Amino acid sequence: MIGCITAGIFSSGVSAPVAPTSVDYLVVAGGGGGASRWGGGGGAGGFRTAASFGIGSSFTVTVGAGASGGSGAAYNRGSTGSNSVFSTITASGGGGGGTGSSQTATSGGSGGGAGFNLAAGSAGSGNAGGYSPVEGYAGGANIASNYQGAGGGGASAAGSTPPSGQNGGNGGSGTSNSYSGSATTYAGGGGGGAETGTAGSGGAGGGGAGGRNAGNGTAGTTNLGGGGGGGGNDTGAGGSGGSGIVIIRYPDTKADLTTIGGGLTYTKTTTGGYKIYQFTAGTGTVTV
Repeated sequence: MIGCITAGIFSSGVSAPVAPTSVDYLVVAGGGGGASRWGGGGGAGGFRTAASFGIGSSFTVTVGAGASGGSGAAYNRGSTGSNSVFSTITASGGGGGGTGSSQTATSGGSGGGAGFNLAAGSAGSGNAGGYSPVEGYAGGANIASNYQGAGGGGASAAGSTPPSGQNGGNGGSGTSNSYSGSATTYAGGGGGGAETGTAGSGGAGGGGAGGRNAGNGTAGTTNLGGGGGGGGNDTGAGGSGGSGIVIIRYPDTKADLTTIGGGLTYTKTTTGGYKIYQFTAGTGTVTV
């Protein structure tokens, strides 16, 4: 006798991926602009990162824009970069470089470097958000009576005070992170402008170099949050700061994000056991 097979519904035993409940994040703000006319370099955007950060069903992402540099027509400080945001985490925009007696450097995620002032110039301070660990460091101070700018602060080091000889100070170094899938250095400070000496170099992590003689400062690198370089001589303009970035990653066994607001520009990759989302511009709400 042949046995009967009872009809029924059979399961494959494979469960659908569930939404992530925690992520690793990197948040870098927009860099500050360099100042004009022997100007200080812009400070890098604030740098914040952590692992296993708990998320709810939705969160906001904002990628901070880099700031404009000071125009070369007069003594003009650089502007302050814009904040980047992931959920409850905010990274502060980089401070603008300073120049002239009334255009002092500003504070930010990292501080702007002091510029030409005919007196020892004050630098912008870093870690504007008061975070621990700090999101960035101060810009460099200037030397009295010299035609040169100091370096802007970076995520791992302060900007340097210019050496003698009308040279620009170097931007502070940024910090490396591998949440993108490869080791990348972010948030370097901009270099200071110079008269007849050597312009300050940008800090590792996208900081722009300073200008020399009548040269303009170099812009900070897009999506690294680097500060812009200070301008050189009478007509040198400051470089603009680089835009920031927000990166999140989580195990690739979890489901994709459900929706990403149309105002955000992003890429998604899967590598090394992680799903990685890199947000490179805009603002919007993300749901999981």
